[in-house]
Amino acid sequence: MQKNLLPAKHPVVLLVEHDDLAAEDLVSELTRHGFVVERESNGDRAVDHILREPPEAVLLELRLPGKDAFAVCREVRHHYGGQILMLTRQADDLDHILALELGADDFIIKPSGSWVVAGRLKAALRRADRIAELERGCSSYRVGELCIDRDSRTVRQGNRELVLTTAEFDLLWLLMSRAGEIMSRAEIMHSLRRSGTTPTARSIDVRVGRLRRLIGDDDNPPRRIKTVRGKGYLLARSE
Repeated sequence: MQKNLLPAKHPVVLLVEHDDLAAEDLVSELTRHGFVVERESNGDRAVDHILREPPEAVLLELRLPGKDAFAVCREVRHHYGGQILMLTRQADDLDHILALELGADDFIIKPSGSWVVAGRLKAALRRADRIAELERGCSSYRVGELCIDRDSRTVRQGNRELVLTTAEFDLLWLLMSRAGEIMSRAEIMHSLRRSGTTPTARSIDVRVGRLRRLIGDDDNPPRRIKTVRGKGYLLARSE
């Protein structure tokens, strides 16, 4: 028997799916995994629902009556801090990129089994909880010669103080808090939105490039802030 990994709290998930059979299958599986599932079948009603009664996560079918998933995501993202996972039958890279830039946290290609969707949803919620815990638990980090202090909003590299914009500071703080771990662009965007900024995948790449220049990480490939192909970025614990 498969164990339920979310027993203590029953997270509320809004499923936005117009296909009744597909929705029935997902509701059954998610309920079995400990989620409380609410459902909408129309993009316009989904926006109202998310803003009126924010769930812990939203599963959005890409093609919907009324507003499509892109429009829903664009409209709610600045007001809603939970997880947004998009579901689609089209493995289109452009759709994937647009979804991430509009604020989606993950993108699931059908026909993934309903148990796969449940697993990805659990993983997304665990990542969000871990990030929130890290953000609450510490006011400074040191990685090699880099030292960052959230209270004073300062960054030092050895004896040199670095001048960073607010967006660059927030990104470096996030990477240093997860030093040694790969962070996907979706995770980074979600975390930075919680700090009040509205990043896109392209803006994150630009900020990473500037951070590398500021800390002298200009080797090819970089040794401190590494790009992990197809996965995201990693701030190395040591060069």
